[in-house]
Amino acid sequence: MPVRYPRAHRHAVFIPPLREIPATEAPRAVPSAQAVTAPEAPRAVPSAQAVTVPEVSSAPGLTVDTERRVASIDGRVLKLTYLEFELLAHLVAHPRRVHSRDQLIAAVWNQPAVGGTRTVDVHIARLRGKLGAAHRQLISTVRQVGYRYTPAPASPLPRATMDGRDRA
Repeated sequence: MPVRYPRAHRHAVFIPPLREIPATEAPRAVPSAQAVTAPEAPRAVPSAQAVTVPEVSSAPGLTVDTERRVASIDGRVLKLTYLEFELLAHLVAHPRRVHSRDQLIAAVWNQPAVGGTRTVDVHIARLRGKLGAAHRQLISTVRQVGYRYTPAPASPLPRATMDGRDRA
């Protein structure tokens, strides 16, 4: 019958002790030809899907500034996470367009939708909460498809009559 060692000892690795360097032995210098240099930093390549809009202001009260990465509603700055801001900027850049969850993951998360797409629902819910009750309807749900950003209509101008007086 084979000898069975306790589990802790089965995968023991022997590490030899370090060799002490005598004081008479000087440290070796690395020749300049063998000097190790740091690799060159990768350069940023602009994405084909990246939307570069200097400033987007679409709905009354809603402003999305993509250069400064600030979104505000009625003058109140929204505290958004990176993905919430990217999601809002993408929706505002394409108003009235229905985006499927897969399209949003590909555009905002920059990766294909593998597995579940429910993370989009969670981010939309958080974004609606931060927009507030008065503006949450700007992002509407299209059942079994995805989401759509619909800017609020501007306040209607009073219609003038033929004689130039305003009608109520």
